[in-house]
Parts: sequence; C-alpha cells; structure tokens
Amino acid sequence: MTNIINRARACSAAARRLPVGAEPQVAGGVHFRVWASAANAVSVHLDDGATYSLNPEDGGYFSGLVREADVGTRYNFKLDISERLLPDPASRFQPEGPHGSSEVVNGAAFAWSDAAWRGLAHADLVIYELHIGTFTPEGTWKAAMAGLPALADLGITCVEMMPVADFSGRFGWGYDGVSLFAPTRLYGRPDDLRRFVDRAHALGIAVILDVVYNHLGPDGNYLTDFSSDYFTDRYQNEWGQALNFDGPNADPVREFFIANAGYWIDEFHFDGLRLDATQQIFDASPEHLVAAVTRQVRSAADARTSFVVAENERQEARLVRDPKRGGHGLDAMWNDDFHHSAHVALTGRAEAYYSDYIGSAEEFVALVRHGFLFQGQRSAWQRQPRGHAALDLKPLQLVTFLQNHDQVANSLTGLRGHLLTSPGRWRALTAALLLWPGIPMLFQGQEFSSSAPFLFFADHSGALGEAVANGRRDFLSQFPSLKSRDEQAAIADPTDIATFKSCILDHAERDRHREAQALHKNLLSLRRELNVAEAAAVDAAALGREAWLVRYFDEGGADRLLLVNLGRDKVLQTVAEPLMAAVENHVWRLRWSSEALEYGGSGASLPEQDANWYLPGHAALVLVAEPTTPRAPISAPA
Repeated sequence: MTNIINRARACSAAARRLPVGAEPQVAGGVHFRVWASAANAVSVHLDDGATYSLNPEDGGYFSGLVREADVGTRYNFKLDISERLLPDPASRFQPEGPHGSSEVVNGAAFAWSDAAWRGLAHADLVIYELHIGTFTPEGTWKAAMAGLPALADLGITCVEMMPVADFSGRFGWGYDGVSLFAPTRLYGRPDDLRRFVDRAHALGIAVILDVVYNHLGPDGNYLTDFSSDYFTDRYQNEWGQALNFDGPNADPVREFFIANAGYWIDEFHFDGLRLDATQQIFDASPEHLVAAVTRQVRSAADARTSFVVAENERQEARLVRDPKRGGHGLDAMWNDDFHHSAHVALTGRAEAYYSDYIGSAEEFVALVRHGFLFQGQRSAWQRQPRGHAALDLKPLQLVTFLQNHDQVANSLTGLRGHLLTSPGRWRALTAALLLWPGIPMLFQGQEFSSSAPFLFFADHSGALGEAVANGRRDFLSQFPSLKSRDEQAAIADPTDIATFKSCILDHAERDRHREAQALHKNLLSLRRELNVAEAAAVDAAALGREAWLVRYFDEGGADRLLLVNLGRDKVLQTVAEPLMAAVENHVWRLRWSSEALEYGGSGASLPEQDANWYLPGHAALVLVAEPTTPRAPISAPA
C-alpha cells in the first residue's frame, strides 16, 4: 500500500498492513509486532491465560505469529522489565478503555459499498465540525449516522470529526487520546465508524478526521513503558511532553505516527485529516513529520481526492506550499484571523487575543484579498511578530469559520455566536462566511442556532481532575472579564458530567428554528449556483467602517456582488468605487437578502432607490449582473 507498509512486510514473513499492532492472518492466527526498545524480551498474554514469547528483531522490535489467537481475542503485552500487563500501543480496539486489554480486529473484513467514491474537489467543500459524543443524545456513530441525510440536504459536503482515538473516562473532547489506533469504545465499535463513513460517502459527503500528533493524554498513556524515546525534553510543549520526531531513536516514533495517518485513510476510508496544533509538532528532520504525514495520506488515498488541513496558531504559510518550494504540501489551514475579526465585529468585545482586531470593513477586505491579516507584523497581544508571509496563498487554501469547538468554549458559558449579537448582524456575517471564496466551516448545531453551549469537558478524577479544572480557570483568566472571583467560580467544572450533558444538541430545534435552517440551506444553495469558489477573480472594497463589498468576476459579465453592512442603514448618493459598477450593457439585480422574511428579517429592500444606493443596516445583499437588453436572435443559415 505505502512505503511504511512495504517496510512492515519486508521485516516479517507475515502479511502485514501496518508496521505494528495485532493483525489476523489469512492462513490463520494473529501476527503481533511491537516496538519495545526498553525491553530485552516481550510476550503476549491472552485473556484466557495463555502466554507466547515474541521474537526479537533489530531496532528494538518484537514480533511473532500466535496461531491460537483470532479476531476478537483480547490480549496484553508483558515486558521482562516489569510485572505489569500492558495494552498494545497500536491496539485497534480497547473495549474496556485505555487501561484494559486490547482486542484483535480485522480491519480488512468490512464490506464497503463506496468503491465508486472518488472524493470531492476542494472547491466543493463545505465543512461541518462534529463531536460524536454531543451530536446526539446517544453519542454514538450509529446515532450520528442517522443525522447525515439532514446534513446532506442542508448542503454540507464534508464532515470534520473531532478526535476519536481512545481516551480515559466517560466523556471528553478527544484531544487527550492515548490509544491512537483504537477508535474509542465510547462511540461504538470500529465497524460502526466504518458504517458512518460508508453512509456519508453514499450521500456525497466526505469525512476527515481530527488527529493529535503533538502530544498524548495524561491518563492511560503507556508508551514510555515500551520506550523512553517516544518523548523528548529538548522542546517545551504546552500540554506535556513533546514527542521525539528528530532525536535519538526517533525513526520508530516517526513510523508509528506516519503509519497511524495512513491507517485512518486505508482502513476507515477517511478522506483526509485535520492536524491539531501543528505549531507544537517539533521536528528538525530533513522531512518534517507534517510533510511525511501528508505524503502518507496521499499514498493511502491512492486515486481518491484527499484533503489535509492544519491548525497552526503561528500561521506558517509553508504548511500549504508545494514541497518543491520548501513547503509541507498540505491543502489548507484554519484562518483564525477571520474568526477573530468576526467575533469583534459581532460582539464589540476585544479582550485577550481578540485585542489585535478591530472587526472593521478594512479587515474583512484584507481577509478577502490576502487571506491572513497577520503575516509577520507585530502583535500587540503577543508583543512580537505574528504570522508569516502568505500573499501567494489562494482562497481555497484557507478554511474560514464563525465558530469552532475551541472558540465557542473559550468563554464563560460557551454561548453560540447568534446569542452574542443582533440577529441581523449574525445573518449578515453568516452570508459573508458561506459566500466566502475560500472553504467555509460550520460547527455542529450552528445551522439551526442551537441553544446548547459548547464547553470544555474531560472526565478526570482526583488530583488530575482538579489540575484540569484549575488549568481551565487559569486559561480563561487571560480574559479580564473572567478574572474576578465570581467569574472564576462560575466557570463550569470540566470534570462534571453535567457540563458534558449540557452540550448535547437538541435536533428538535431544527423545526423550532426554521428561519436559521432556511438561512444556511439557501445560502449554501446560492454558493453552488453562483460558483463563488471558482470565480475567475475576486476583489473587495470598504464602503465605510462597517460596510464592504466582495466582487466575484466571471467571463462574459456574469459577475456577482456581495454587499455587507454591519452598521446602521447607509445611503450612498455617490460611490467612487469602481467595483460597484456593473460591466458594460449590464445592470445589477437583487438576487438575495439576509433580511428576507423567511429568515426572520424585516423584509428585503432594493439596493438602488431614487438613483441612490441603499444598504440596510445589519444586512447582506447579493446582486447579480444581468444584460440590459435581450440578446439578438441567432439567424438561421441561408
């Protein structure tokens, strides 16, 4: 399948898909392979009490075929340096959680029905970030699968699933995963995840997985029992020990994570990955781990179109540049600048990391024209330069959003954006988002104005639980409004199951909030109709402090114009802005208004009245260029 897998095959007579883990063999039995450089001898202990020694290999690996094992067999490893029984670091399933026995799974046995699926062009992507545990009351892949037709009907074309690598406890965001090859037992069995992806593909929806390759969780992480070389103290990591991707004995560590990336694409048919906090993946190797992971995704996807997107606080544009130009070859990056400007524009609040933003029309114009706002200029909040030169990036190399899991939760009560601003402003910026020339992303429930908050939750107890709760309070204290004793006391306890349950979506709100649902559905339909992601060119201009326009150019004068006004009503008696002029022999016609009654607005208004331009306050309008005279008929040949 890939270079990693070919290496795995070469190192053993067994037929293996991946370098490590337990893999059933066609001729019978299960082949086990583990990297345990800390040990001199390793044995497999089956739950029925049987024990089998593994054979040592070069480089600290141990492997062997156990003919008495089969699919469903539960097992552990035992190292000669310890009396403990340890789960497999590359376990494919942990039915009792990270501290329990591992289970043998046949990753090749599932009957897929998506052979004709070839993925989606990036211009067609509309992403929906989804947390399986709170998307439905059941919190399972099976229940979430039942919600896929509604997303397809809305116009969603890509689900971005928050991390599913198994973690300790009954609930969590998933960013503290420790069993990186094991889909968490909290949401079902591995084949339930496969059924989710298979069903999504049948509905025309791509699925990408959020993976965490910058750290492991604090509970249930047994990697150091097998080798001290998994981690390094040469780098400082925000969430614990940094992973060793470039130090002594780093090759097996790199192999482990690179193989993991290909595993999700090959055995679960994911269409790509979202790489969490890539600024905390430290690697001075000739090929950065992020580039190697991306290459592995491409190889595993084969003929299918793949999509790899990074979160990167430093906005390092090299991530999405071609490797021939020194880049890492990813497809896109999250654009935090868009979110932060939008947050300030919607709420008027500019605390902490929002203090670098004004939320003005000029910022949105710069976002359209240049992608990131910070490309190396000094950040007043960070007191140092932020970002990297990125003027060469294309719109489809950036993912824009008004909400995501982090930003909703980075507040006192986890309220959604529509509850923090006026309805008109929210509708107008929703239009700006969904008609953005880049790739738009919605956060679960955003499409129907969910009343459920999204808070940080993690099921830890004892000293660890107390440390997690205190850490959350410390993090939020960067906001001056959340520093006082009363506000600190009001921050929801992330270890309380009630915090988790409060975040579960109520899908009955789809009917109760039909205006919001209609707004998103119609805008996504309009996005496809106007083909904004593949316009020949895009430009923008400010029409005041809170009003701006976006012009989409096409051949033949079939231009489109988006007008956004977050301020009060605006009458323009004269407009010295050429982007507002229709091409010759064309005139602008109103195509869409965020103030339409079906969205809960006060009524659509014509933008041109008595030779003036009228821009209603807290509104967005879409105009299309139409010929002023009908085309002459084509004469029949003589």
